[in-house]
Amino acid sequence: MSERSLEELTTVGFGPRVGATLIDTLLLGLITDTVLLWAFGRLYFVDATLAQESSFDEFMLYIFPMLVVIGCWMKYAATPGKALLDLQIVDARTGGQPTVSQWIIRYLGYFVSVLPLGLGLFWVIWDKKNQGWHDKMAKTLVVEQDGFEALNQELNKAVSDA
Repeated sequence: MSERSLEELTTVGFGPRVGATLIDTLLLGLITDTVLLWAFGRLYFVDATLAQESSFDEFMLYIFPMLVVIGCWMKYAATPGKALLDLQIVDARTGGQPTVSQWIIRYLGYFVSVLPLGLGLFWVIWDKKNQGWHDKMAKTLVVEQDGFEALNQELNKAVSDA
């Protein structure tokens, strides 16, 4: 990731972030469900007690997503959804690559953000830097990569019109 000065960065609003999350959820769900289907068969989705004797489903539902998300952040400064929408996560103080501890704090910050009815996620709408609580906790920003401003404005307008 190339470092840019903070003045050069354009933060990303709620709409594109929701779009990226939907893409990530679909991709991760497809992978997780495929593996669980392979491991436990179709009945797993009807009767989850089939997996009670195994911790594999807990790994696939909780640990695997965490490893994938933090791994993508560390390698690409983005999840697949953010990368497809040409977005990236940067250190809010330097504009550069966040540290491993920032990534972990950011991930754990999602849980804090969703507890009060998702208020910490919706905070992106009202914050002048478009930061959710997880961003504030980790001192990160979600920003556009070069040449993405028009689509960002279009997605933000679509969300505000809805």
